[in-house]
Amino acid sequence: MTKRTTAAALIAAALLALTACEGTDTSSGSSSNSNSAANDKAKKTESATLPDMTGKGLQSAQDQAQEAGFYSLTSHDALGRGRMQAFDRNWQVCSQTPKAGDHPTDTKVDFATVKLEEDCPTQDDGAEPDAAGGTMPNFQGKAVKVARQALGSSTSITVKDASGQDRMVLVESNWKVCSQDPAAGAKLNGQPVTFTAVKFEESC
Repeated sequence: MTKRTTAAALIAAALLALTACEGTDTSSGSSSNSNSAANDKAKKTESATLPDMTGKGLQSAQDQAQEAGFYSLTSHDALGRGRMQAFDRNWQVCSQTPKAGDHPTDTKVDFATVKLEEDCPTQDDGAEPDAAGGTMPNFQGKAVKVARQALGSSTSITVKDASGQDRMVLVESNWKVCSQDPAAGAKLNGQPVTFTAVKFEESC
C-alpha cells in the first residue's frame, strides 16, 4: 500500500513540474511576441526625407520616393479630368502632397500630374469630386467622367455631343460638359440627368 502511495505521489509531482515548465515557455513566447510587435511599430514610425519631385517624370518620382523609403504612393490628374496615369512615363509631376521634407515613412505620397505635352495648372484641380448630395452641382467645363463620379452610380445619365456631329462619348475624361439638365442648384431626387459635351480642345 505504501509503495502505491509513494508512486502516486511521484507521478503527481512530475505532472506539476511539467505544468510549471509549460507555463514558463508560454510566458517567454508572449514576451517575444510583444517585443516583435513593438519593433514592427517602431519601424512603421521611422522618418525619412522626402525629396521635391516637382518637374520630374512620374516614373522617376515614384522610383526616387521608394529609394528614400516611401512606398505608399498614388497620383492623380491635376487638370481635374479624372484620367488614370496608366503609363507613368507619359506623365510629369506638378506638385506633391506632402511637400518635400522629413515625414514618417508610412506617409501616403500623392503626386499631382499632367501629361508630358501639357502645362501644369496654376491650381491643382484633381481632388476627388464631392458627392452631389441633394443639389445639382455646376459641372460646366468639367470632365464628363468627373460629373459621373460626383453623381454616383445610381444616377441615370445621358451624354450627347454638343457639336451636332452625333459622336459617341466613349472616353469621358476627354469630354467637357457644355450644358446640363437639371440646372446647377436644382434639387436632385433621383431624376435622370442629361449632359451635352465636346472634346476638351473644342469650344462649346
